[in-house]
Amino acid sequence: MEYVTLNNGIKMPVLGYGVYQVGNEECERCVLDAISVGYRSIDTAQSYGNEEAVGSAINKCGVLREELFITTKVWISNAGYENAKASLQESLKKLKTDYIDLVLIHQPFNDYYGTYRAMEEAYQEGWIRAIGVSNFYPDRFIDLCRFAKIKPAINQVETHVFQQQKIAHEYMAKYGVQHESWGPFAEGRKDFFTNPVLMEIGVKHEKSAAQTALRFLIQSDVVVIPKSTHKERMIQNMDVFDFSLDEADMNAIRALDEAESLFFSHYDPATVEMLTGLHR
Repeated sequence: MEYVTLNNGIKMPVLGYGVYQVGNEECERCVLDAISVGYRSIDTAQSYGNEEAVGSAINKCGVLREELFITTKVWISNAGYENAKASLQESLKKLKTDYIDLVLIHQPFNDYYGTYRAMEEAYQEGWIRAIGVSNFYPDRFIDLCRFAKIKPAINQVETHVFQQQKIAHEYMAKYGVQHESWGPFAEGRKDFFTNPVLMEIGVKHEKSAAQTALRFLIQSDVVVIPKSTHKERMIQNMDVFDFSLDEADMNAIRALDEAESLFFSHYDPATVEMLTGLHR
């Protein structure tokens, strides 16, 4: 496994396992499988409803806690200093651990400054090792970086070959914040796994389109958290450290960028109404 060093000196695996849309009843088995094949970073969230299953898995897996890197996220309905503070304690309890490696604000809505203050406090107390944000577009990202006491360590945003977040990436680099991808396979949209460019480059390196796409992001200094409920695919998704894409490969994949979300836009009022109406 390769690691990145976050802006506070904490090391984080460049490739982890995401549990979005993995039901609580299946999640424990999936996380145990992921850890058994070598994953050390697990990404969950309050809104996923599976923090308890992740907690059970990390307690049963037989791997030392300090070798694992656990991420969770504070949901919109838990925003604000007091609410976030209580929800963080609840997440800690559900995860059955003494500390959380990384906590993110899940969406830039409600009183996210109050949420961030609660996270800063927990960070200073030592039971959260790093704090950051998720789904913060460059405008709100810059605002937070300018005025928060502790600079975010991570910004986790939709990033895949069709939405490469080139402008957002520039600003994350400028402010010393690690870019992390959610949806590195675009959930299979736009015939992702049979894309001719990814497949052709994959054949050249004896890899799949999925492995090629992950390698592209890793070489672009993006942390990835692919999800699969199948153990054999978990293994394949980890098998991306024994080859490198050359500049011609990278440029061919860069040309796939459409610079638009395949999922939602925070600038769309209907999307904002939908997200802010969801309770975890």
